[in-house]
Amino acid sequence: MLKSMTGFGRAEKNVGDKTFLVDIKSLNGKQFELQLKLPGFLKPFEFDIRRLLSEKLGRGSVDCMISLKDTGSSKPVSINTDLAKAYYKPLAELSAALGLDPSHILSTLVKLPEVITPSSDTLTDKEWEEFQRVLELAIENLNSHRLDEGKSLEEDLLVRINNILKQQEEVIKLEPLRQQKIREGITRLLEENVGKENYDGNRLEQELIYYIEKIDISEEQVRLKNHCDYFKSLLAENDESKGKKLSFILQEIGREINTTGSKAYDSTIQKCVVLMKDELEKAKEQVLNVL
Repeated sequence: MLKSMTGFGRAEKNVGDKTFLVDIKSLNGKQFELQLKLPGFLKPFEFDIRRLLSEKLGRGSVDCMISLKDTGSSKPVSINTDLAKAYYKPLAELSAALGLDPSHILSTLVKLPEVITPSSDTLTDKEWEEFQRVLELAIENLNSHRLDEGKSLEEDLLVRINNILKQQEEVIKLEPLRQQKIREGITRLLEENVGKENYDGNRLEQELIYYIEKIDISEEQVRLKNHCDYFKSLLAENDESKGKKLSFILQEIGREINTTGSKAYDSTIQKCVVLMKDELEKAKEQVLNVL
């Protein structure tokens, strides 16, 4: 079972006389990175909100927006005069630079964040507990989306690994023929340049055995098969967070493929190696999205 780092979750619910809307979007990332936007009256709870998101989501680049929907009920408001003044100066300068009518600046000011806020917007302990459930519901929806994405990732990764194993089977079939071609090629060169009667056949056989052992790829094929099998078994495990492990295994798979290519000295085997590398790169791209 895989879980993707990509997903989207939304939850909306009334908490007392307030209606909260929580939107969470997640993309792939090496660590947990959070961009959090929330109303000013929730600032005292920001640390708890960040902790909850981190615990429930693990890795990923997360964008969470918490907003308060207008319920239509009238409430006393407060005006942040200092903030309005801070906004006014650059707006007035911009208006003058563009030759615009400055009479509309006030209507713009009151719409800017935190200039006008409901003065009674505070959360009681009970409301905070209810809000946490809204946040958790949005997280659950996001994780559900992540699981759906993870199923597609798992299917694609299995295809890539199985394709690598198919090419490896071809390499194993070609290996005996490769050794025979190497023997025949070296023997033919000696006969053409030295003469059959001018070299020691026993010595040649000893040298051939030594040379073929140096370029033998059987160990690489055993390790490659083991790495691929381990990768597939790890995919089937229930652990949700295993993207880094899968990435490490792909590095080992790549090492064995590269060594096979460097030792091959055979055009047909090299073609298999190129196809395996192509599948490996596609798998690496997909693993970047795995939690």
